[in-house]
Amino acid sequence: MPIAVLVSQHPAINHAVILREIRELRKQMELRTASIRAPDRPLDRLSAEERDEVSRTYFVKPQGFAGALAAATGTFFARPASFIAGFFYAVRLSRLRPLQLFKNTGYLVEALIIGQWMKRENLRHLHSHYSSTVGLLAKQVFPITLSFSFHGPDEFHDPTGFWLRQKIEASDFVRAISYYARSQLMLCCGPEHWDKIEVAYMAVDPDVFSAKPFRDAPAAIEIICVGRLAPVKAQRVLLSALAMLVRDKRSVMLHVVGGGPDREILEHYAGSLGMRPFVTFHGFTPQDKLDELYRRADIFALPSFAEGLPGVLMEAMAMEIPCVATRITGVPELIRDGIDGLLVPPSDADALARAIASLIDDPALRRRIAKAGRERVLARFNLQANSRHLAGIFERRVSGNG
Repeated sequence: MPIAVLVSQHPAINHAVILREIRELRKQMELRTASIRAPDRPLDRLSAEERDEVSRTYFVKPQGFAGALAAATGTFFARPASFIAGFFYAVRLSRLRPLQLFKNTGYLVEALIIGQWMKRENLRHLHSHYSSTVGLLAKQVFPITLSFSFHGPDEFHDPTGFWLRQKIEASDFVRAISYYARSQLMLCCGPEHWDKIEVAYMAVDPDVFSAKPFRDAPAAIEIICVGRLAPVKAQRVLLSALAMLVRDKRSVMLHVVGGGPDREILEHYAGSLGMRPFVTFHGFTPQDKLDELYRRADIFALPSFAEGLPGVLMEAMAMEIPCVATRITGVPELIRDGIDGLLVPPSDADALARAIASLIDDPALRRRIAKAGRERVLARFNLQANSRHLAGIFERRVSGNG
């Protein structure tokens, strides 16, 4: 049975791992994609792969007022009782808080647009990434089945306000991207729903992210950090660690890749530390440019305070770039400390600097960690194998609903 996959924004730089998974799943099952928002960049700045996804994807918000009105009126006249029930369900979820009621009304309109699209495409099952409230409301109005992928960590901050229990109860199954995520979902619902929650890791293609040449003794160690520039990603901690490395006379260069609200703040902080000669802020970076930076990198650092299961770590490990990351959420399921990479406590700049220094000072350790990282990806985070596993879950959980 073909399924609909709904993403909050597709394609998007921050959702590259979802794009790759969708494209691999298409080789194994029939699916259609929908996106709440238009792509995060103009068409001429998208890769060929991303442009192909745009041509295959139905976009909700670009339907505008006319599309919303058509979906609302069409649903009301075809399914008046369900329309009214869906509206009052959205009101009940809001607990009559004005701002939340306004948001829920918007989510309901998006759900009506999605439901009408699914009807036209003869789709009966909806799977949602980062758009779970729209999916939940669509389920209240239309005769569809439902499943979710939950990534975290934002989805777990306010489980009551995010209606996680209701979403799990309404679903045929829930895909958690790590055992940590599964544990957080289990906290939100009764044990009678725990068997709905399946772990299926996100993954990368090790053929695309192939091993790069190892540099035994570069003139300067190049460190790369990839991620949105926001407080949760903790690049400020990494800059503090960089200052310690420079103060200890280590020759290093840091590449900070990504855009976001903290760029100006981080640039100012780097200047206050005297680190501007040792750090380059690259901003949003297309995949071909990012690949070049990966190929030059000797160490990958991810100092985050919170993560799901970072695709950028998988990419770096697949390319045999030794990684240093924080021991948080699902990261220890990807990196085993001292084996596939090095883990440090979050917020501890001293520990982060020491871990990076150990890799700088010991090329043999750097090489061993690099090779073990790729082996870890090949064994547990391989896109082809993990997509087959996820397709098998859909087959077991959804095929009988047709």
